[in-house]
Amino acid sequence: MNQELLEALRLLEKERGIEAEMLFGAIEEALVSAYKREFDAKTTDNIRAEVDRETGEMRVFLAKEIVAEVEDPNTDMSLADAKALSEDFELGDVLEYQISPQDFGRLAAQTAKSVINQRLSQAEKERIQNEFSSRIGDLAYGVVQRRDRREVIVDIGRAEAVLMRNEQSRLDRYEFNQKMRFYILKVDERRGRPIVCVSRSHPNLVRKLFEQEVPEISSGVVEIMSISREAGSRTKIAVYSHDPNIDAVGSCVGQRGMRVQNVIEELNGEKIDIIDWDADPVAFITNALRPARVLRVKLFDPEMNDGQQIAQVIVPDSQLSLAIGREGQNARLAARLTNWKIDIKSESQYREILEEELLAQFDTHLDGADFEDELSDEPEDMNETLAEDSASEDQPVDFAAAVEAELAAEEGAAEFAPESLEVKAEEAELKDSEAVSTESLDALEEGR
Repeated sequence: MNQELLEALRLLEKERGIEAEMLFGAIEEALVSAYKREFDAKTTDNIRAEVDRETGEMRVFLAKEIVAEVEDPNTDMSLADAKALSEDFELGDVLEYQISPQDFGRLAAQTAKSVINQRLSQAEKERIQNEFSSRIGDLAYGVVQRRDRREVIVDIGRAEAVLMRNEQSRLDRYEFNQKMRFYILKVDERRGRPIVCVSRSHPNLVRKLFEQEVPEISSGVVEIMSISREAGSRTKIAVYSHDPNIDAVGSCVGQRGMRVQNVIEELNGEKIDIIDWDADPVAFITNALRPARVLRVKLFDPEMNDGQQIAQVIVPDSQLSLAIGREGQNARLAARLTNWKIDIKSESQYREILEEELLAQFDTHLDGADFEDELSDEPEDMNETLAEDSASEDQPVDFAAAVEAELAAEEGAAEFAPESLEVKAEEAELKDSEAVSTESLDALEEGR
């Protein structure tokens, strides 16, 4: 029986990672509690238990003080009873003798079992807290054990982890015994037991996977500056190289795309866009909207928008749907990646807006001129003015010419507009038609 106990303790130490000495201490504490339960002792200060680490033999010792009058039979012994054992005993002496645990009844055994379970749970909680609290934010290899409608239970070594529904990726299937890598979120407690919460949808999962796959990232030469992710669909990451001789994007992609492909396989086919990070917001936003081509990026002053960073992006008509993406995904990920609110307009939409604003300014200008004519105090000029107005009514108004004249008149003034800062996005290898469209936008924008 004692050998079976020792084998069970060794197995428990291996499976749960609890030290054997703590297990022996739990058994000794349980024996003391069992004695107290069996003999209804008021205190356990005079009781100690020992478990032999080699043989597994269990012993309980009870100490009693020799007194003239016994008040508590569990702690006191009369002088007469002590003299019966040995004539050498006197008042005030302490007698310690051994009690066999086999004398304990069923209730005492249940008490011992409860104490052992309580100590094991406490020790496991402390171990998990100490081990995994320092690993929050790291990756852990795990094996799927079971799955229900709300969560997945994963074995991550010496602890079980819980993958909540909102931390799952829709591309993962979580089949029994499937091996995966998980991102450790936190150590929580449920029904008195510690649990490790993991994630498969957190953006930092992608960050950690690239750190494992790309030596330049783990060494700090290449840095992941920003990540935006919609788990199970697409991820955008912005990278920057601190060494001008090392290509940040090329390092992440790897030879023949092997590095990024390994990450994609771990994420079960999730698409990944890798772009260059740039300190210039215009260049950064342009890169973030790839694969769409950008004609112009206009940054609005945050002070004019309650501190919110807003950028207006102009793309060719043929690139509008690509820039926005399916259900707005590309624009949404780009906005999270750059931390700018991005308003995407097609070239034709932007042209219409500019023309409407210019026509409104032209109408306002004409209305102001008519109002000044009405306030004129010179009657001799009235007939000439009416004659000129009558002559002009017979001719149609050329709005295009008026807009061009307005553009020419206001050229240069728009460059110092206080409400916005406009910078052209660098554009390489555009088609001739797109280049012409850009020049046209420049003319309209300068006029505005």
